[in-house]
Amino acid sequence: MTRNPNITERLRSLIVTLQQLSKSGELHWERQLGSAHRYARWKNNLIILGPAEAPGESNVPRYLFVTPFDSPACVEVNSDDEELGSSVLELVQIVERKSKNTPATDPFGLSEEVLKRLV
Repeated sequence: MTRNPNITERLRSLIVTLQQLSKSGELHWERQLGSAHRYARWKNNLIILGPAEAPGESNVPRYLFVTPFDSPACVEVNSDDEELGSSVLELVQIVERKSKNTPATDPFGLSEEVLKRLV
């Protein structure tokens, strides 16, 4: 299926922005506990780089997944994408370099802060 060229350019712009923010450290990526997934929060969105296998450990395509916290809508771009795949792989490499020494976290773990907002 052919993607609308305007959508492709907007996705390319998004990936370039994420690359720049990741390089500068403005976008802080975390490593998911027990997984090779990396995730970040940006503009009320959850951004995930996957899959669970670390790059180089398998030939499984990498993906960039973005979903708003306040909506079930999402965007996913796969490294097998003919037009954007290389950009996704470049982002993966940037994030791997920036987050390789960060301690793993549980993005779904409960904290006092979360509980205070709920109860």
